[in-house]
Amino acid sequence: MGPVTTGPPGSLRLLRSRGRVRGPVALMGPAFVAAVAYIDPGNFATNVTAGARYGYTLVWVIVVANLMAMLVQYLSAKAGVATGRDLPELCREHLPRPVSRGLWVQAEIIAMATDLAEFVGAAVGLNLLFGVPLFAAGLITAVVAFAILALEQRGYRRFELAIAGLLLIVFLGFLYDLAVVGADPAGVAGGLLPRLAGDDSLLLVAGIIGATVMPHVVYLHSALTKARVLCRDDAERRELLRFQRLDVVIGLGTAGVINLSMLVMAASLFNGRGRADIDSIETAHAGLGQLVGGAAALAFAVALLASGLSSSSVGTYAGQVVMQGFIRRSIPLFLRRGLTMLPALLVLGLGLPATDSLVVSQVVLSFGIPFALVPLLMLTRRADIMGSFVNHRVTNVAAGGIAAMIIVLNVYLLYVTFLA
Repeated sequence: MGPVTTGPPGSLRLLRSRGRVRGPVALMGPAFVAAVAYIDPGNFATNVTAGARYGYTLVWVIVVANLMAMLVQYLSAKAGVATGRDLPELCREHLPRPVSRGLWVQAEIIAMATDLAEFVGAAVGLNLLFGVPLFAAGLITAVVAFAILALEQRGYRRFELAIAGLLLIVFLGFLYDLAVVGADPAGVAGGLLPRLAGDDSLLLVAGIIGATVMPHVVYLHSALTKARVLCRDDAERRELLRFQRLDVVIGLGTAGVINLSMLVMAASLFNGRGRADIDSIETAHAGLGQLVGGAAALAFAVALLASGLSSSSVGTYAGQVVMQGFIRRSIPLFLRRGLTMLPALLVLGLGLPATDSLVVSQVVLSFGIPFALVPLLMLTRRADIMGSFVNHRVTNVAAGGIAAMIIVLNVYLLYVTFLA
């Protein structure tokens, strides 16, 4: 006889009754969907370029950005669990209408920058693996992304498992490459000391943060948790949040390891051999093949393709959440995908440098982070919205410090780029 279960389908009690292993596993998953956005092709561009140019110097940026991402994503997940609303819905309900509409407009611009990174990266992956022309590869990416996203219509778990499977492919690809290339532990440890390699490295710092703390999944994570598991009371919500914290640590921790392995691999292989000229995904792929072997290059290209396909699906999902939440409107996925992918197809069709386009897109994303992070902090610190789940003072200070750091970094970047 199987275990006796109580509660409606999808309730916390029913899911917990599955056992000590299956129960917790059933409660996890949203952070792994969010984590995919943290290892999208934009990360390949910024991390590989940073490692090749500056060696291990910017290791600390990846570590700090990943810790920032963990806090931000947990706050987003908590908002969904505590209120039953996603962040765009909370913005619409509790912020002045002009502010909410303004946030929606900038979120749509950010969605285009996100699609640029994801589509261009997946297209480059298809081109490296099969020789598919970049423009055609971009169209193929759109079709596959729709197929992955269609799984969500048949239940959130299938979509989460598909995304987690692609995340695993990326993880294994870079685990193999790092094992083959090797690393200097002393160099990695030295890279944990915060410092810059001149003003030229600041663009990459902003790009790494923009590629790591992704604005669109700040909105999405709350949507993934708001009604995924049914809770009867605050006690059950607190129990659920314990699993959400674990979900964030494991999911975002995996993404952090992948990001770190990208930079360390590039630092060990390219910077260590005087190949600071490696400044694109294509030259990194070619360099792996020349210096290490075809298997390492193949693993890199497969990981890039898996990253682009999974993150483009998540990006489309996030775009729907943004539009529905901010303005209570929804448009067909095909139309939405067509609109947001236009910049990416223009880049591919015009033959613009893929890696440069990816790095610029990540800088744009970095400028979009405060517009998601500040409303999240403002709303989750309000007891009338969060009830007993309102942020602690330490949490507010830490999240406020993150927002301030990003804003200062972006202002400084503007000054260095246009005024200095």
